[in-house]
Amino acid sequence: MEEWGKMDPQRKEGTIRTFHYSIIPLFLFLSLAHRGEAADQLLYFEAQGIAGYSSLVKKPIYYSMNPDAEMQKPSLGFDYLKRFSGESGDWATLAVQGRLALIVRPEEAEGEDRTKLEPQIYNAYFKLKTPGPYVWVGHNRPAFGLSSYFDSHGLLLGTLAIQGFGYDRDWGAGIYKDFSWGDISASATTGSGMPIYFKGNYMTSARVSYGVLSQDNINLGFSLGYGNTLDTMGYKLRNPDPQTMMLAGADLTILRNNLEHRFDVLAGQWLGSDTYALFYRFGINLHPEGRLKVEIQPAYWRTGGEEDYQLSLCVSVLATSNLTVRLAYTNDHLTNENMLVLQLYYYRPVTFRSKSQ
Repeated sequence: MEEWGKMDPQRKEGTIRTFHYSIIPLFLFLSLAHRGEAADQLLYFEAQGIAGYSSLVKKPIYYSMNPDAEMQKPSLGFDYLKRFSGESGDWATLAVQGRLALIVRPEEAEGEDRTKLEPQIYNAYFKLKTPGPYVWVGHNRPAFGLSSYFDSHGLLLGTLAIQGFGYDRDWGAGIYKDFSWGDISASATTGSGMPIYFKGNYMTSARVSYGVLSQDNINLGFSLGYGNTLDTMGYKLRNPDPQTMMLAGADLTILRNNLEHRFDVLAGQWLGSDTYALFYRFGINLHPEGRLKVEIQPAYWRTGGEEDYQLSLCVSVLATSNLTVRLAYTNDHLTNENMLVLQLYYYRPVTFRSKSQ
């Protein structure tokens, strides 16, 4: 890392700004922990180490997918959930989930890596229970595809939304309603992903599904999305001009005994280009208590006249009740890159208090 006195003034200003922003999630974490006895709530501490090797940059890497993407990096974070209750039960939920991540951007093989600290916000929403649907406002999952209900926050393998076809989280509002046969959800968001921009960008989406996963072990969903969306990766804005989004998608999850099947497919226009993408993740639990899992994930996409496919393999070991060790290998056909990444993921409850206690 550069010495402070020799740092470029613009980079120094950016570092100061990043430091100020980093204080916010830390202050929130400490404040929430202090208020642990006031109401029903869950609070978790999260820490992870990431290290690997990429044949493309020919040197060690410290990220699971891309230094700009929101996926895994060395980080410290928290996950906070507060329930608001009355005589008739819970009526609202507040969720805040954030990290302070170390971004290591590899330079040329003989060059020095560039590093910075980046605060990241994942969940940041307020959800209200009404006589009809649940209503949420803030930073949450848009109602499109597998990512609308499958959380990749702590995993090494990414869904289509994580790969850049949609947003794993977006700022806006949404509704959803559970039924005995499935659920219906819809959302209207900024179409910018992790950051907030107002450049004429927006995204609307809706999803209907059949099957209750916790009861039927199957969920089949159909999604539609329309808007003018921004090309972002993590907090990086890659194109300031919104582009057309007009997508249809289908997803399927099947859980049977120790086997897991997850499918996701979409087609239409994404960022102004004709796009087709599909994804399949097969998982097998090799331990009766879920302590050992092996996953294989092929993915294919074609967009803007360019196509690519990836093949990934991940082994997960639950070393303790709080520590998970994952090792993943990914081959990318377009870039001919081979990546091997090791993750140590620590997730521990800090406090839980109930008004009745």
